[in-house]
Amino acid sequence: MSNDILSGVRVLDFTTIVSGPYCTRLLADLGAEVIKIEPPEGDFIRTQPPIRAGRSAYFAHLNCGKKSLAIDLRQAGASELVQQLATKSDVVVENSRPGVMQRLGLDYATLASMNPRLVYCSISGFGQSGPWATRSAYAPMLHAASGFDLVNMSYQNGLERPLNTGIYVGDVLGGTYAFGAIQSALLARERSGRGDRIDLAMMDGLLSMLIYEFQEAQLPPMKRTNTFQPTRAKDGFIMIAAVKPNNFEALARAVGHPEWMNDARYATAKGRAANWSWFMSMLDEWAATRTMEECEAILTEGSVPCSRYYTVREALQHPHLAERGSFEVIDDGAGPLKVPNPAFKFGNANAQARNYVAALGADNAVVLSSVLGYSEERIAALYEKQILHDDSSRASGGHANG
Repeated sequence: MSNDILSGVRVLDFTTIVSGPYCTRLLADLGAEVIKIEPPEGDFIRTQPPIRAGRSAYFAHLNCGKKSLAIDLRQAGASELVQQLATKSDVVVENSRPGVMQRLGLDYATLASMNPRLVYCSISGFGQSGPWATRSAYAPMLHAASGFDLVNMSYQNGLERPLNTGIYVGDVLGGTYAFGAIQSALLARERSGRGDRIDLAMMDGLLSMLIYEFQEAQLPPMKRTNTFQPTRAKDGFIMIAAVKPNNFEALARAVGHPEWMNDARYATAKGRAANWSWFMSMLDEWAATRTMEECEAILTEGSVPCSRYYTVREALQHPHLAERGSFEVIDDGAGPLKVPNPAFKFGNANAQARNYVAALGADNAVVLSSVLGYSEERIAALYEKQILHDDSSRASGGHANG
């Protein structure tokens, strides 16, 4: 018996870019059969750097463990083919602008009428209803619309414009919420026998992350003074997160200032907030003559929550991650690369990246033959009709037989 939790669950993945592929990558990590439905030109992320030997490591990171079925949904008969697949599937995930799937005849109402057990998840920027529903949305604009960027700017000193966006928090958060919602819907289906429709708005996800700020925005304006900020060491920075009273006491001892525990300016959270700038300057003074590594060692020994600042390259080389099994080494056809495993582990089940990155349309024949029982001749006819595509047919401009 497989110890993949989602073994036997088939997912049709119509997603592209980051949010949807992040969700379905997690489903694949748990053993679901994820069939990625791609247009003839492939997912846009296939062209994005870093590129090695013509293969995108970015794409591999988000899409390992999935099969690729390249279909031109503009061709007559293509949507009907996908509808057949939906009747044999458990989950559909899509992140098109609201209305697109309906025009293709692949919306929830249509597919659920054929397969009432279907769990259908739509990921969008602003949800499937409301004045902003039909706006196209990418993570950078959602960071702006939700207040995330202005909140972040307010915590910086001297900034006059929001920070540049390079990490797509809204996408990853939205994909994670969708992954969790799909699990809940599958569990509910086991009890009721019915599937469900999931309407996932990334805007809502970002707002839910701004916990303090969400509540503060409903009260008279105030300024949050005691934000966590880096302490400057001799060769870089260290983050000291003395959150609770016992953390502060440990910090005072570790840096050689036990008198702070009895000083009214620092002994209470209110006192530290009122004197935060001076308090942080004292930490900078302590760290200035020490390296990041020395600071981290002293504070860790003293049970103070802290970390030096690592680059991602440095973090990936840390022995802790290797020992925990935080990443998997896969080969996408251009050589080995590391991709992260899920952040969660199970005692009795697999949760790991799978060592398979499909070329565009690489699984056309195997999917249609194994799921729908199509013959080689019938599959070849779909290539002739320009419904099916793959890397070889795209490169030659002709047709390939699966």
